[in-house]
Amino acid sequence: MAVLGILGKKIGMTQIFDERGDVHPVTVLKAGPCVVTQLKTMAVDGYEAAQIGYVDFVRASKINKAMTGHFAKASVPPVRIIKEVPLVNAAGEEEVKAGDRVMVDIFESERFVDVIGTSKGRGFAGVVRRHGFGGGPKSHGHMFQVQGSIGASSFPSRVFPGQRMPGHKGTDQVTVRNLRIRAIDIEENLLLVEGAVPGHRDADVLISKAKAPPRERRGFAGVETKDALKASKKAAPSKKK
Repeated sequence: MAVLGILGKKIGMTQIFDERGDVHPVTVLKAGPCVVTQLKTMAVDGYEAAQIGYVDFVRASKINKAMTGHFAKASVPPVRIIKEVPLVNAAGEEEVKAGDRVMVDIFESERFVDVIGTSKGRGFAGVVRRHGFGGGPKSHGHMFQVQGSIGASSFPSRVFPGQRMPGHKGTDQVTVRNLRIRAIDIEENLLLVEGAVPGHRDADVLISKAKAPPRERRGFAGVETKDALKASKKAAPSKKK
């Protein structure tokens, strides 16, 4: 059994260059170290999963007695964040048990990951910013950034559930799928993925192996694939003088 995910933090964004000189915007994630705090089994819980915690300094006074006993049962240090990640049968992998460490090396053979985070909070926002409404006329005497009437007159004389209105924007759970792995630093537990990740700096994220990785197209598989333009020119018949 192998663990499919790991907890981490968003460090920030930067850019890197590949062997061909192309620039790629990447997000730096500190993936782990994590520790397995509990195992969910089919016999006891009805499903198989691993409960992991992000290893970070936590004062013992901040942990209640129930969680202190929970950590002591697995002989692991107190952790602040706990999440459940699925398990998968993998050939050659040892059985996962409570107390095992989960490191960034679980992504060494992977090319894509899925990242779950919490989007930035934007406070109270109107319908134009929150839902992308077009607004009303922008001429004199009009309040164009309002949603207008929502009562529907005498029938049905009520507001339907789910009506898009002003309110709090952000702080939602967002999943970004199929982010390409550009680099892995095992010593520093760093993972560089191409693209943006939801959340602010130092935000907590859950990184897992891609559930449905995209199918690689010819010429777009990275540095291992030949340059499509050069290959086509080389394959073209030469002009005879």
